[in-house]
Amino acid sequence: MHRLKPQQLIIFSFLITIIIGAILLSLPQSSADGHSIGIVDSLFTATSATCVTGLVVKDTGRDFSHFGQIVILLLVQMGGLGIMTLSTFFAILLGRKLTIRENLVIKGALDHHSVYGLKALIFYVLAITFGIELIGALFLYSRFGGMYQSIFYSISAFCNSGFSLNAASLVGYQQDIYVNLIMSLLIILGGIGFVVLIDIPKVFKWSFRRYFLRRTEDVAHLFSRISLQTKIAVSVSAVLLFLGTLVFFLLENDKILYGLPPGGKIMVSFFQSVTARTAGFNTVPIRNLTSPTLFFLIILMFIGASPGSTGGGIKTCTLGILIAGAWSMIKNQDHIHIFKKTIPRPIFRRAVMITGLAVIWIVVFTMILSFVEDRNEAMPNYFLRIFFEVASAFGTVGLSTGITPILSSLGKVLIMLTMFVGRIGPLTLALAVAMGEQKIFYKYPNEKVMVG
Repeated sequence: MHRLKPQQLIIFSFLITIIIGAILLSLPQSSADGHSIGIVDSLFTATSATCVTGLVVKDTGRDFSHFGQIVILLLVQMGGLGIMTLSTFFAILLGRKLTIRENLVIKGALDHHSVYGLKALIFYVLAITFGIELIGALFLYSRFGGMYQSIFYSISAFCNSGFSLNAASLVGYQQDIYVNLIMSLLIILGGIGFVVLIDIPKVFKWSFRRYFLRRTEDVAHLFSRISLQTKIAVSVSAVLLFLGTLVFFLLENDKILYGLPPGGKIMVSFFQSVTARTAGFNTVPIRNLTSPTLFFLIILMFIGASPGSTGGGIKTCTLGILIAGAWSMIKNQDHIHIFKKTIPRPIFRRAVMITGLAVIWIVVFTMILSFVEDRNEAMPNYFLRIFFEVASAFGTVGLSTGITPILSSLGKVLIMLTMFVGRIGPLTLALAVAMGEQKIFYKYPNEKVMVG
């Protein structure tokens, strides 16, 4: 264990949790009818819960007992926070000092750039998480009719897992603006990233000093105190939420939204824009959406949430850096600038690598899964449904057109692998399996090649 790289240790911790979860879920006590659901379905459910995806082969509310549901919820919580974060937290409670190696592990798990102050960061993250989940549960109590259901949905929403006690997810609350807003807020807070949540108190402090203490601090002063990651994550997320709502509304206005009042159409469109980015809840049947809408949701799922969050995807900051890099190339600039800051070239290369590996994985596994599951080719839009399922698994979203339960055992294994890689990140996987860095002390001569 001591010879493992930090990235390998993160992967190992997730694997151990999935295996333990699968064993518990395979017990007869976890099933509603007292019979084991089988090792494949148990492993699939444990993987989906730990990777906070939400794709299911069994109805969580109907096929699992309360014991099984609690196991799923614990896996969701541990997967959302990160196994290493929790284990280190308990080590701190026992009074053990963090080693440099453990600091690096948590740094990688939380995507935190500074090794210093990680002990305080972990306490802050856990306090934020449990505090938001508790408040969310209290707000949801009046709608879900019990504290158990409220806690389940609050944790599931904040961790962006999409697990629901209802087979139809939140379709029954389609016109309930209260549930839509609370769930959307929980999803957004869980997917925006802990770095952004840490910066939020700065906004409140600035507002208090400016409006109550009458300090002469302008917006530029506040803007300078907020991290670049927060600026990128918030701005990209806001644009994606707006575009997602607008495009969904335009594509489905006369389709699945037909007959709803204007306010209801906007609310459904907004909720699906929020949840498609990694949460997996839905207020409309996903299988009934048109092909253009499904493809658009694939794009949102591919992008995903923000770094250091409970969500998946290539992340909003990755997209922001790619756009900034492309813009600098168009303008023939030597440096990449965002919000009057320069992005280091290694960060841009990492963004390109993450995106490239993600595209390769989704393309290859879509092709393999469509070959393995060719027996259902007669189903309408079957290839698009396969593509949608793989993208949903990789983005750890959990939205489904309904084909997950009918997949073969091999098909379920392929989706499990995709969920796992989507959770730990393609770059983390690449770094973990690498034998070591190879330093090059020489350079070959340049030669131009025609491209484009």
